[in-house]
Amino acid sequence: MALADNTGCAKPSEDFPFPEIIELNVGGQVYITRHPTLVSVPGSLLWEMFTQKNIRSLARDSKGRFFVDRDGFLFRYILDYMRDQQLVLPDHFPERSRLQREAEYFMLPELVKMLAPKLSKQNSLGDDPCQSDPEELSPNADATRNLTSASATLPSAVAGGPGGAVTAGVGAASTDIRRAGFITIGYRGSYTLGRDSQTDAKFRRVARIMVCGKTSLAKEVFGDTLNESRDPDRPPERYTSRYYLKFTFLEQAFDKLADAGFHMVACNSTGTCAFAHDQTDDRIWTSYTEYVFYRE
Repeated sequence: MALADNTGCAKPSEDFPFPEIIELNVGGQVYITRHPTLVSVPGSLLWEMFTQKNIRSLARDSKGRFFVDRDGFLFRYILDYMRDQQLVLPDHFPERSRLQREAEYFMLPELVKMLAPKLSKQNSLGDDPCQSDPEELSPNADATRNLTSASATLPSAVAGGPGGAVTAGVGAASTDIRRAGFITIGYRGSYTLGRDSQTDAKFRRVARIMVCGKTSLAKEVFGDTLNESRDPDRPPERYTSRYYLKFTFLEQAFDKLADAGFHMVACNSTGTCAFAHDQTDDRIWTSYTEYVFYRE
């Protein structure tokens, strides 16, 4: 027996089984829209779903909303396109390739075409410093590397002469690829210590490792291991404190920072203690620690 649909203002009939107003649960995100919006692109997946007469074949969540198992955050751009067949994205949108994949899944070929040229332009011209390959920033990259290596063999006295400015300029251009900046790593941990301090402490798993800093630096260092779902549209030159890592081992974060040329410059920690039980002397220690890394 299908769940009753109480989400629409109009009562569905046998000839028109869907209500005028429809609630969708897409990957845990709830969207409310009109039925004509969902069927505005003939041949699309949503058109196929919401033009069929067998409404019972569609998946529902526990509250009777139609369920689609896709990225709930990116679906808002899919729904915006369904409304007026136009694509409007935030500046420095970092997930064009993922949105293109969602457009392919929802069978929206025109939206796929809108996304493809911009994605190609970023990859070839290096407009986005977070996604471009440093080796492809310039068609004369090989010549630049040769000049840089040649300048390293010149005597130090020549560096101060007229040619020194050229050498310094080449070096500055090569170091601009890896920008300077700070990244802060924070985590909260806890453990229980019994009456006998010599016994083994019961450590709890680190729940989440937070990442604070400039968006472009965080993505450069951590790549696919960075979870940006809490702040998905942050431009590369803006700062955020809402990113966290998909793993829970600090050593992994330190390794990635070291590989990217960062070194630790500061660290601070706070801790609190509370009794676990009134009848025992077991104590729960909770601490929050931050590590500040810098790259010149």
